[in-house]
Amino acid sequence: MESLLTLLIFFPVVAGILGFMIEEKALRSYGIAVTTIEFLLSLILWMMFDSSNPGYQFVEHVPLVSDFGINYYLGVDGISLFLIILSTFMTMIAVIGLTTKNEIKNMIITILILEMTMVGVFASLDVILFYIFWELSLVPMLYIIGAWGAKLRIYAAIKFFLYTFAGSLLMLVGILYMAYLHHKLTGVWSFAIPDWQSLPIDFTTQLWLFGAFFVGFAIKVPMFPFHTWLPYAHGQAPTIGSVILAAVLLKMGTYGFVRFSLPMFPDASVYFIMPIAIIAVIMVIYTAMIAYAQEDMKQVIAYSSISHMGIIVLGTFAMNSEGITGSLFLMLSHGIVSGALFMLVGVIYDRTHTKMMDQFGGLASVMPRYATVFGIMLMASVGLPLTIGFVGEFLSLIGFYRISPVMTALAGTGIIIGAVYMLTLYKKSFFGEITNPKNKTLKDLTPQEITAFVPLVLLVAYLGIYPKPVLDPIDTSVKQMLANMEKKAVTKDAKNLFVQANSIKEAK
Repeated sequence: MESLLTLLIFFPVVAGILGFMIEEKALRSYGIAVTTIEFLLSLILWMMFDSSNPGYQFVEHVPLVSDFGINYYLGVDGISLFLIILSTFMTMIAVIGLTTKNEIKNMIITILILEMTMVGVFASLDVILFYIFWELSLVPMLYIIGAWGAKLRIYAAIKFFLYTFAGSLLMLVGILYMAYLHHKLTGVWSFAIPDWQSLPIDFTTQLWLFGAFFVGFAIKVPMFPFHTWLPYAHGQAPTIGSVILAAVLLKMGTYGFVRFSLPMFPDASVYFIMPIAIIAVIMVIYTAMIAYAQEDMKQVIAYSSISHMGIIVLGTFAMNSEGITGSLFLMLSHGIVSGALFMLVGVIYDRTHTKMMDQFGGLASVMPRYATVFGIMLMASVGLPLTIGFVGEFLSLIGFYRISPVMTALAGTGIIIGAVYMLTLYKKSFFGEITNPKNKTLKDLTPQEITAFVPLVLLVAYLGIYPKPVLDPIDTSVKQMLANMEKKAVTKDAKNLFVQANSIKEAK
């Protein structure tokens, strides 16, 4: 198992290439088999992972361009482990629930290529390798939206590509300057993330580099005011595209904050806490209010996704283990819940060819199984205690409460608005009279759809009641990262904040 990460990254793409030789009618079963094997490999990774070790594990290191320090360098820690598992799990679930009959061979192969890029982003410890996978992830998603999307699919695909590619170019400038800076200070070229995390950088340089990386990650999240591409992408993308976009691709941005921005630029991260917190609170409240005004079920969930990402950003910049661990857990819970909600909207759209709430009403009496699953995911989305959504939101807000009780309280109002618009959606769609006669004959969840939703429902309940198996490995790596940030900090404010965070940790 020395090359387990390599196997996880390249198995889907090799299987995708072989998929061209398989008959179209067998491709759905083939895709389910491949993504299931990939998920099982990620579970083996978890079983072999040492939760007490905060460092990188399963490390693979092969020189590529030695003169410039570019290597094939892979590894995982508690921060990246579960994001890899999330990627493999949600890809498997999305393929199981796939209902598209149009060019299914191309769709499955594209999804397998996308899975390679997602796992590669979270497993890379060389920045050039990270950047290659980061950029490659745009291509299959661009194709998914443009080829299988709705009426405005070309506009949505191009807007998605231009926004994220523009942010990536600015990040590339930061990457190249960071490599130059490492060579200038050490005399050695290196693109290794651990080397960059230990590099001493003066405060002014940190500010500029933080900004370069921040824009690339913020567009990916997406943070206000870079968020406008997401509702179009979700609205026009096919169901499977929306599921993977919400479940995994958005998390690349917040993962970038934790992997790059915080440990590499700790003083700049502390300096920008309040401006970022203001943006995050705007995300939470503003997009929640927009979600409430929507009549399209998919748009409600798209804007709610941005709102929840605001809580993740807030927890990430809490600069303590509760907030950062909570934000990482919330990435997982949001991926599972938002992915499930987009799949549920896809189910009703396949039957009625509409997503407008005024076309529904009384669905609970016609589709009781569908209504039950939707209700469970809705409760997880609004953060009901004993569901997976509560754990991450609670920890993220508790973490940021140490920084600013006022900003935390404002973010909390966004969660209340979230409960209002989600419950309103449920009331309009599932209760009352059946206003559309065509809905009286709608078919409830099929065995294929139940197979896709049951694992999601079980995870929502189990990790909401007992999140410890996931929280412990994450927390171990986060505490190590905070200790390293304290050592690297050069400004008094940053040192004091990290000393306080680590003293709270030691007191516990």
